Amino acid sequence: MKAIVQDAYGSPDGLALREVDKPVIKDDEVLVRVHAASVHPDVWHVVHGRPYVLRLMGAGLLRPKNRVPGTDVAGHVESLGKDVTRFRLGDEVFGETFRGSQWRNGGAFAEYVSVPQDTLALKPANITFEQAAAVPTSGLIALQNLPEGRLRPGHKVLVNGAGGGVGSFAVQLAKAYGATVTGVDHKTKLDMVRSLGADRVIDYTQEDFTRSGERYDLIFDVPGNHAFADCRRALKPEGTYVLIGHDRFGDVGSRWLGSLPHFFRLMALSMFRSQLPKMSSSMPSKRDSMAVLKELLETGKLTPVVDRTFALGEVPEAIRYLTEGEARGKVVIVM
Repeated sequence: MKAIVQDAYGSPDGLALREVDKPVIKDDEVLVRVHAASVHPDVWHVVHGRPYVLRLMGAGLLRPKNRVPGTDVAGHVESLGKDVTRFRLGDEVFGETFRGSQWRNGGAFAEYVSVPQDTLALKPANITFEQAAAVPTSGLIALQNLPEGRLRPGHKVLVNGAGGGVGSFAVQLAKAYGATVTGVDHKTKLDMVRSLGADRVIDYTQEDFTRSGERYDLIFDVPGNHAFADCRRALKPEGTYVLIGHDRFGDVGSRWLGSLPHFFRLMALSMFRSQLPKMSSSMPSKRDSMAVLKELLETGKLTPVVDRTFALGEVPEAIRYLTEGEARGKVVIVM
């Protein structure tokens, strides 16, 4: 089969389209014929091997253990392991390609990929393969950090970074829960954010939401480009601050630990600040979360936004385009 191969950590220019062997599936896995796969910031991290700590979290110390990048996939079931009971040959499916951490290669940038059955769901008939591939990682992050029950109808929510992959799903989830939503992003993305249901939009180049005097029940902060102390000015006393955060493609955080020290500080501070959610050891399974996303997609409460598509051989260009920060929604690879 054809696949994008990564022999070493570094620039996306080092990725190459090659012929490799098809994956051999385990008993609880299915072989998926890939129709589309998405690009997201964690793909950038594993291609570059930064922060270095991710190499100790399963990616591979000196070089990637799995040489084929990509974690989000949509396609149809080509073959079944002997213990697979949830799918049949020919089923159209979407999901992530592994059970655990997203900070490693998952084999999705290829014509075929082996996937555990419990990380997949049936693709809703009302969306395309390209849209389905845009959902898994970003949708799961939004859903896990904005679960049903955290918001009530009438709550005021601000989504910082509303025009990206995670932010676009967070806007729609908050609206599905009955909240009044303000979306913050660059002016070039605000029309799209409005189209997703945002009641108000803010161009961050013109207005600092932490100094506007407006207060919110929840701030869902994707880029993490404001200090928590500043965001508190925009929170109601009983409000909640949820940080998604990323290293902005290496621009912030250290090469060794990235933004993890900042998250650790907030975790420690959560013992003293009620506006920071407490750590929970009970997380819904990926299987259950994918089922929730499937239902939200089928009912039209979530609509994936695909900014651009690239061919399999154009993965380096797709990663570079993602790092430019101009994408509205998701960047998708099509086979």
